[in-house]
Amino acid sequence: MTYSIVIVDDHLLIAKAIATIVEGFRDFEVLYEAENGQALTARFAQPRNIPDIVLLDITMPLMDGFETASWLKEHHPEVLVMALSVQDDEDALIRMIKHGARGYLHKNVHPTELEKALYTLVNKGMYFPDWATSKVFRTIAEPRDETRLTHKLSQREIEFLQFAATELTYKEIGEKMFCSPRTVESYRDSLFEKLGLKTRVGLVMYAVKNGLVKL
Repeated sequence: MTYSIVIVDDHLLIAKAIATIVEGFRDFEVLYEAENGQALTARFAQPRNIPDIVLLDITMPLMDGFETASWLKEHHPEVLVMALSVQDDEDALIRMIKHGARGYLHKNVHPTELEKALYTLVNKGMYFPDWATSKVFRTIAEPRDETRLTHKLSQREIEFLQFAATELTYKEIGEKMFCSPRTVESYRDSLFEKLGLKTRVGLVMYAVKNGLVKL
């Protein structure tokens, strides 16, 4: 299967360079480049222009990465967003996660890491390098976390949380817990509702903060 990618970056040379690299990967193709979020949303008016993945720069004129990720989350949640940045900015990382990004990468990563990140993104739904993961785990995504109590959770939900903090897919978690993928999804959805969260990253942050997962 070939996955389509759109690159959103206001620096034309950088966008073209990334496109050239991605075109060298076996299972990925670049549909087009856009100079900012405003240009991207305009292109999305045509269904043929909607990709599987958006590689999204953060700092752009007219409509930046935060606004664009938020728009994609609301209007096209099926599109996987990988944020691109020139620095390991903790605030930017957390803000992009809150706005729906499923991954975060430095622009200066080696092509092999970019390829690995793209495969992990499409196969497991997210990709965060080690430096980003450690920052996410140390940060409280929602101030309301202080009022959340782990005793609201069943033992099976806690077990699921511990597996969710690994790189296992939901199917693989079901195998570890000796239950069906549908049951695993029910644990996930129950936790989303109880904890007021919307993403797997949010669940992991909650688990770490409450001592359910040790780094």
